[in-house]
Parts: sequence; C-alpha cells; structure tokens
Amino acid sequence: MTTAIFILAGIGVINTLYLSYHAITKTPVACIGFPPEWCLKVQQSPQSKTLGIPNSYLGLLMYIAVLVLTWLYVSEVLAFWPAAVVISAGFLFSMYFTGVQAFILKAYCTWCVISAIDFILLFASAIIVLTA
Repeated sequence: MTTAIFILAGIGVINTLYLSYHAITKTPVACIGFPPEWCLKVQQSPQSKTLGIPNSYLGLLMYIAVLVLTWLYVSEVLAFWPAAVVISAGFLFSMYFTGVQAFILKAYCTWCVISAIDFILLFASAIIVLTA
C-alpha cells in the first residue's frame, strides 16, 4: 500500500507544481471538463489562499511531506503516524475546499477536483496501512 501512497503523492506533486506555476505567473489554468470561467473563478477567489499563501504552495508542501515521511516509514526510520497526520490534514483541507467550490463559489476547478480525489485515495491508503 505504500507504493500506492508514493504514486498518489507523486501525482499530487505534479498537480500542485502545475497550479503553483500558474499562481506565480498569474495565468489561467486549463479547465478540462468544466466551463473555463469556473477554473478562473476558483483560481481568483479569496479562498484560493490560506493566510495569504496560495493553496497550491501549501498542497505542494503537504505532498512532499507525505513522500518524505512515507519514505522514512518504509526505511524503518519513523512510524507511519506522522505521514498519516499529514494525509489526514490534506484530506480535511481538500474536503473543505471542495465544499467551498460547491456551496460558496458554485464552480469547480479540474485540478482542485483531482487533488481532492488524490487525497481521498491517500486517506483510504493511510487507513489500510494503519490497520494492517
């Protein structure tokens, strides 16, 4: 199951690097599967930042932390619970931001949805590792 965590966290790194690039360059992201104005609305919303920091930067840090902490677990240097805590926090933030998209912005961003699905799968994988 740790292989799945590595793959999912790697997908998350790629996703958040893409979003971070667009946060830095202030260019719109490709909006696949949703109207283009929806992604732009999400990208430019006040909720796209937490404490003034773009959510993509925070997500990138979380995914990198998951990779490092899981590697330390696999290397038998650290227990799995620190990785599980980061995954749980990412899952909760993703669910919150999905709710913001659904009920406040009434618009979805492709890349945010991908990140939410990614964290749901990471959370399920973490539960499996913790209960094995």
